[in-house]
Amino acid sequence: MTDYNKIAMDNLNALMREIAEYTRMAEEIGATLDSLKDTLKKHMEENGLDSIAGSEHKASYKAVTSSRIDTTALKRDLPEIAAKYTKTTETRRFLFV
Repeated sequence: MTDYNKIAMDNLNALMREIAEYTRMAEEIGATLDSLKDTLKKHMEENGLDSIAGSEHKASYKAVTSSRIDTTALKRDLPEIAAKYTKTTETRRFLFV
């Protein structure tokens, strides 16, 4: 008789091992990519460049200004307005540890 729970668990464990391995690889690649980007940004800063072009790719490193609502202050100072314009949403979060 086939033990389907054991087969399912073996497949689940294999899947989770694969996720863990690819997660580790992605973290290593991310660290390498961050280091390469930091090197390029440093070069651009040292040479006063906002943008730079190679033979195949372009990069820009410019200041960006944005304006956001200080929701903490709004909730503190005008809680009824904050409540009126607060939108609640529901999402699903996948965690793998």
